[in-house]
Amino acid sequence: MDLIPEMKFGLLNGWIYFVCYLIFFMIVMSTCSKDVRKRLYDRSLWDKKTKIITAIGKLFSFANIIMIFLATLQIGTVEFMIGTVLYLSGLTGLVIAVLNYRNAPLNKPITRRLFKVSRNPQLIMLYLMFIGMVLVIGSWINLIFLCIAMICTHFSILGEEKALTEQYGESYLEYKKQVPRYFLFF
Repeated sequence: MDLIPEMKFGLLNGWIYFVCYLIFFMIVMSTCSKDVRKRLYDRSLWDKKTKIITAIGKLFSFANIIMIFLATLQIGTVEFMIGTVLYLSGLTGLVIAVLNYRNAPLNKPITRRLFKVSRNPQLIMLYLMFIGMVLVIGSWINLIFLCIAMICTHFSILGEEKALTEQYGESYLEYKKQVPRYFLFF
């Protein structure tokens, strides 16, 4: 892996992975009702601190995406192969998580399927996919940007959990006791 990836627009760049993600995500989101999409992106109960931290994380994510888009794929390397497996696993899991979200009742916390093992399966799968994209371009700076975005997202999730506790009360508190925030024990 290099500190900074080779950046030039070409046919064999990270854009291929990112565009595939966008296509799959748009297809899955098109199957969701307006109410489900509204619930997925509702930030109305977030406090100002959560919104600011989220914005900072999105800036690092945006920089990461631009670099992935323009970086040359490191085809043939071990990192490329591992990255492709992680990317495909994350993309598949993200589609499943969004479908689970889509099919959940709108007036309760989501507690079925992938949401039984993680309170945030979409984020886990999204970041697994992005780790894969970082590996296929072989860039340490992208990994650093991704880690910063993930740390910001963690603090955003803490704020989101506070809002969900307000919204759903005891049923969300019970869910928090039973299911880890991210995966298994964390």
